[in-house]
Amino acid sequence: MTISEFGRRAGLSQKALRLYDVSGLLAPAQVDPVTGYRRYDESQLERARRISVLRQLDMPLTTIADVLAGTDEEALIRLDRWWSAEEATMASRRATLAYLRDRLTRSGTPALAPRPVHTRAVPATKVAAIRVDTDQQQLVGNIVTCTDEITSYLRTAGATETAGSWVIYHGAVTPEAEATVEICVPFDGLVDPFGRIGIRVEPAHREAYCTITMDECAYPRIMLAYDLVFDWARAAGLPDAGPPREVYRSDCQLLPRDEPAVDIALPLLERNT
Repeated sequence: MTISEFGRRAGLSQKALRLYDVSGLLAPAQVDPVTGYRRYDESQLERARRISVLRQLDMPLTTIADVLAGTDEEALIRLDRWWSAEEATMASRRATLAYLRDRLTRSGTPALAPRPVHTRAVPATKVAAIRVDTDQQQLVGNIVTCTDEITSYLRTAGATETAGSWVIYHGAVTPEAEATVEICVPFDGLVDPFGRIGIRVEPAHREAYCTITMDECAYPRIMLAYDLVFDWARAAGLPDAGPPREVYRSDCQLLPRDEPAVDIALPLLERNT
């Protein structure tokens, strides 16, 4: 089929088909070496239609390539994982909007209700982890995607998750700048590294923490909880001994949005006594 006929049957413009050819997403079956005319095979229609539908979801081309790279079963897993991340990102944006509307309409209302800061001992913990560079807009999506990828791998490998998950911040993630975050899932069992999933032991330490709800996790409201923990550690004369982190309960997504679900934690360098 010519590019115009193929595009008509697939529901894609010639401009889109040329873009997908250049990106390696959908190459023509043949290209005339003299005229450069592209010709497509009828067997390519299903892939083209899938690309068209995925683009209607605003899925990036690189993600589409990943989704369509394997079997239909693998594509379904990757599609569900991406969509979960998109929904989590939208939920975070809604919570942020609600926070900003509240601050604009109820000026002077405390944005974070008073709560205590506690300390606890954390034993050496084996974790499966993925490090990614992200900005604020992509953060929630990355957390959901990576957590799902890690837990799926651990279950397939026969390991047992021992708690919820952690997000360790190795830099400041803002709407304007990327930083490295490490998504960790504690587990028991013998598991080898796989792909971008690393295996390591988080050293034993003591940490200060406060607990917030899922509603309070939205940026920028969550930064008030970080301020609370950092201010407490500073007032106690206890320097931090590692990057701050969010510790999510395993069932946090199932809890009501206004119930305690996440700990904002900071490893401490304790004074010698």
